[in-house]
Amino acid sequence: MVAIGAIAAVSFLVKDVVVVVDGERRPVHGFAGTVHEVLAQAGVSVGFGDVVRPAAREIVADGSTIEVRRARPITLTLDGRTSKHLVTATNVGDALTELDIAPAAGRLSAPRGDAVPLEGMALTVYTRRKVYVVAGTTRVTSRTTARTVREVLRQKRIALRRGYEVSPPLGSFPADGTVITVSPPRTVQIDPATTRLNWRGLAACESQGNPQAFNANGPYYGMYQFSLPMWQAVGGMDVPTTWPADEQTYRAQVLYQQVGGKWQSQWPNCGSRLFTP
Repeated sequence: MVAIGAIAAVSFLVKDVVVVVDGERRPVHGFAGTVHEVLAQAGVSVGFGDVVRPAAREIVADGSTIEVRRARPITLTLDGRTSKHLVTATNVGDALTELDIAPAAGRLSAPRGDAVPLEGMALTVYTRRKVYVVAGTTRVTSRTTARTVREVLRQKRIALRRGYEVSPPLGSFPADGTVITVSPPRTVQIDPATTRLNWRGLAACESQGNPQAFNANGPYYGMYQFSLPMWQAVGGMDVPTTWPADEQTYRAQVLYQQVGGKWQSQWPNCGSRLFTP
């Protein structure tokens, strides 16, 4: 009777436990009392960053399930900034969720369904950002995952001619809210006395201040009624009406300085407005 009771007591202590390692189920049959002991019996080691549920010191009941998720190193480059992380996700999509990166993140270096290997991986993500392009009279808002300013301009089919200045630089990263400007180079320094003249008054007289004004008699273009040869002589590109008011005003100021303030030959009918209050 004692032997039978002992056998019964031992059989009562035997437990059937399921250990799930990264989704793989392993049945364990034995006498282990704690989670740590069950894992040791199953030959499952736990390393830094691994997640074990229930905790290692918890008592295990018959029929329990123990989950082990192994840590995987990820070198993440997010919008050009690189950092290192540990995740327990087994695929790229879940890793992004674990890293708190929105599911709608734009461009990935690996498909969402790809496995994250135990030894880890490098992952590059470019989020979808809103940037603005100002190129002459063109105003464009772009939702983009572009890696560089150059790529944004290529996507929006903004042509870059020799000598154009682009800000920020073509190779820089276009962060959310970036305003990209494309303009002809401005190599001439404008004297403060020139900037203080009444350029608004001159433009109002010449064209009613209209940057798109066109006079076929010349032909003459823009706010200050440039001829094309004169526009090109002061460094202007394309035609004046391609560019906004500030570019046209800059070129008019360059012209004024080039002729030494002798405005009569350039704006004979309206040049005196430069000196009105």
